[in-house]
Amino acid sequence: MGIVKTGIWLLSTGLVLTNLTDYWNILAYLAGYGIGTLLGMQIEDMISIGDVIVRMFVPGDPQPIMAELSAGGYGMTRIEGSGTFSHSVNIIFMIVPRKELGRLLDILSKNYPDILYTVEDVRNIKQGAKIFFKDPKKRVLGFFGV
Repeated sequence: MGIVKTGIWLLSTGLVLTNLTDYWNILAYLAGYGIGTLLGMQIEDMISIGDVIVRMFVPGDPQPIMAELSAGGYGMTRIEGSGTFSHSVNIIFMIVPRKELGRLLDILSKNYPDILYTVEDVRNIKQGAKIFFKDPKKRVLGFFGV
């Protein structure tokens, strides 16, 4: 995939740079670059491979959100801290499969719209590390061996 991408980039860039007076070539190059970037982002979202780190900053008592997310199958780690504008803040870290991120963000936006959160890609995870996420349906069915 990388070889094809590099080949297309070299050919298209070479065509544009050899004839800088042709504005249609420059416009086509810019449009192709932009559309390719947007399509690549959409494909990456559809494939949903890998994991993400979700970091939530919860002022006050974090127990209601932790209980709801835990019931939904999400594992988390809580750290207490303080900030400039808030004397007490709880930071909740979660490693979530990318395919589950949409469901988590729906819960946060509907039930906790005031919570600040960040999402980052995970580049590497320790070999054999356990991601603390379980689908609640699979948990119940797993008890019966299904």
